[in-house]
Amino acid sequence: MIETILIILGLLIAVVGLIGCIIPAIPGPPLNFLALVILELAIENAFTSNFFIFWAIITVVITVLDYVLPIMGAKVYKASSFGIWGSIIGMIIGILFFPPFGMILGLFVGAVLGELIVGKEEWQALKVGTVTFVASMLMILIKLAASGIMTFYFFKRTVEYIF
Repeated sequence: MIETILIILGLLIAVVGLIGCIIPAIPGPPLNFLALVILELAIENAFTSNFFIFWAIITVVITVLDYVLPIMGAKVYKASSFGIWGSIIGMIIGILFFPPFGMILGLFVGAVLGELIVGKEEWQALKVGTVTFVASMLMILIKLAASGIMTFYFFKRTVEYIF
């Protein structure tokens, strides 16, 4: 009985983790990793310790990169603090008013507007906005890939346990 409850809880967390790869307020890969831990509690020896170490490292690296990569990309292309803050504010406004895809447009528009406010030329502002946008999209794809693989392992091991 407790195994079933834990598996269902893990399943719900895994689904929320996948959603969290797109919505910035929800930590996708950490939730998918948590789902694997919960499955281990439900099914003893569901995964090896090397499996957990590998996915823990991947989860930490992806989570750190998720915050660092867009800012690093913006810095490389000489984004001002206005551009960086504009992208953050734009993303928040976009997610609040036009979820979930408003965050993508808001991130781009916010970065461009921030750069224009600071006095950069239009082509420079568009360049910073594009780099910020591309770095953020890259991180979404990386998070989705990692979370998708962890969710696959969750389902695979659950099906093996049931059947």
